[in-house]
Amino acid sequence: MSKLDRLELKQLKVFQALMREESASKAASQLGLTQQAVSEHLKKLRDVFDDRLFVRKTSGFVPTPFAEELSIGVDKLLIDLNSLISTKTFVPYKVKGTFVISATDYAQQIILPSLIAKLREYAPNLKLIVRDFEIDNLHELMESGKVNLAIAFPDYIPDSYRIVKLFEEHHVCVTSTNSPISKTKPSLAEIAQYPTIIASPSRPNFKGSIDDWFLQFGLKRNIVVSAPCFSVVPMYLKATDSIAFLPSRAIKELDVVAIPLEQSPESFDVVAAWHTRYHDDPLQKWVISLLDVE
Repeated sequence: MSKLDRLELKQLKVFQALMREESASKAASQLGLTQQAVSEHLKKLRDVFDDRLFVRKTSGFVPTPFAEELSIGVDKLLIDLNSLISTKTFVPYKVKGTFVISATDYAQQIILPSLIAKLREYAPNLKLIVRDFEIDNLHELMESGKVNLAIAFPDYIPDSYRIVKLFEEHHVCVTSTNSPISKTKPSLAEIAQYPTIIASPSRPNFKGSIDDWFLQFGLKRNIVVSAPCFSVVPMYLKATDSIAFLPSRAIKELDVVAIPLEQSPESFDVVAAWHTRYHDDPLQKWVISLLDVE
């Protein structure tokens, strides 16, 4: 009997779930199987491919290098098979499974609430996982199928990915309403000298996204605090006599006041991106269609 004759479709779905969950129990729950059944399918997969595929760790599994490479072909094969046997009409209400979104702190606040509301309304059986955006691991996560969609800024996205522009955004200089700075009209040079708090969720450091803009005027910012996300910055501003540059949509309903500037930083795009392997997937296309594009 050839290897192909020994391979079953259900085994590939088990493999796909194990790649995503890295846990036999979670994969079993997702597929509606017992953990023993998942183990049996994994045993057959190891025999067919002559590779361990997954190595046990303290909690769950870690895929082998061969498994990570194999997952790319398995995902494409299952998508093609699903397209082959499915009807032309995509019915969101009947969709089951898990969809994973990697999003920046900003996108989680501004974009995802509306998207999640639509997904819950139109596809109540679809489970959604939201992951913090990991700029250094994004390609690996999307290549291995652990992330379906990324919402971030263009500079964070590999050039080979498909993207759609959601809207244009710009930074606003803000401070706490109780800060003396809120009552002044400082020059750009004075702004650069003020103690500044930045949000650096992807790489914790003291370099902000608009440092290059300040350098055009021969100025270097006085960055004193690097925060892990945008949402905590207003609280830090309230506790210190500092300023911050935050996206305009992120400051609505916050206890901050905008400081008028002589010149404003350049605007930037907010985008959604996905790996080309998912471009023809009906679920992927539908989720993208729900995003608010301006």
